[in-house]
Amino acid sequence: MTEPDPGASPGPAPVPGPEDLERAILGESLVFNAHDVAAQTGVTVEEARRLWRALGFPEHGLETAFTDADAGALTTVVDIVRSGLIDFDMAVNLTRAVGQTMARLADWEVATLVHRVEELEAGDEATGSRLGSAMRLIDEIQQPFEELLTYAWRRHLAAAVARVEALRANDEDVNTVQLTVGFADIVGFTALSNRMSEERIGDMVELFESRCADVVAAQRGRVIKSIGDSVLFVNDDPERAYDTAEGIINVIGRDSRMPDIRLGLASGAVVMRLGDVFGPPVNLAARLTAVARRNRIIIDAATAARLPADQFETRPLPARPVRGFGIVEPVAVRRS
Repeated sequence: MTEPDPGASPGPAPVPGPEDLERAILGESLVFNAHDVAAQTGVTVEEARRLWRALGFPEHGLETAFTDADAGALTTVVDIVRSGLIDFDMAVNLTRAVGQTMARLADWEVATLVHRVEELEAGDEATGSRLGSAMRLIDEIQQPFEELLTYAWRRHLAAAVARVEALRANDEDVNTVQLTVGFADIVGFTALSNRMSEERIGDMVELFESRCADVVAAQRGRVIKSIGDSVLFVNDDPERAYDTAEGIINVIGRDSRMPDIRLGLASGAVVMRLGDVFGPPVNLAARLTAVARRNRIIIDAATAARLPADQFETRPLPARPVRGFGIVEPVAVRRS
């Protein structure tokens, strides 16, 4: 047998693979299948699968696909149910909320950090592979980002509880509140996207959403959701909702590098469920964007009635059919 040459230089370091990156993020190895997890937590396999699906993860049959942390998370949920604080269906509902929120956050985080990974790999401290740089980046930011998540969740939970107490219009249904709903829509987005590169479209949408979010937050409103070429937001104060709409026009529609937009506002009772809002004002605000001129705000009669007459000029526009609402008389508005 040939003895290894002690003077020989070591070979290149092994290049990490996707499994190494997964293990680095999870912090542990896969050791359980679905039956093992169910046995450890004292629930049925179907209950375990139901919670796993609620988190948004695919089923793995009898594959070894779960960690100690997976079993621990399931135990945490089951213990809350067994305490009597909530029932199993409510636990599934809350679990689904966590899963959907974290899935979007993870996609957002990866899309943001991928550019940083490319920079690291092109620099002096390159590891020889993008996965290697990704592992290094994750190792450095994972703990502080987890702390930020907990902090942000507590802050938003406190704000959500305060909103429910301040806004509820009917003590028998705390999910129904009076709000002004705003809908900001990019003009001609389909035609724009057909003329632009994928990277340019992504940059434009990211800038549109981030600027809208900044304006909404500054006016004490909330972004409910972004749908690429549109943003849905709410505010309990119609004046602040108007200022939000005007602010979005200022930072988007009046920027020569950005597309024109249309804004619709509608007020009334909405139902707040699953992090979303539902009700006629939501649908009407979206419909009004089709009526608005470029970089203009159109409101409904309910919003017009709630704006101080000494501060706003309102002008009824010709009545027209609006899908789902029949004949509607939109209102043009501006500050006096």
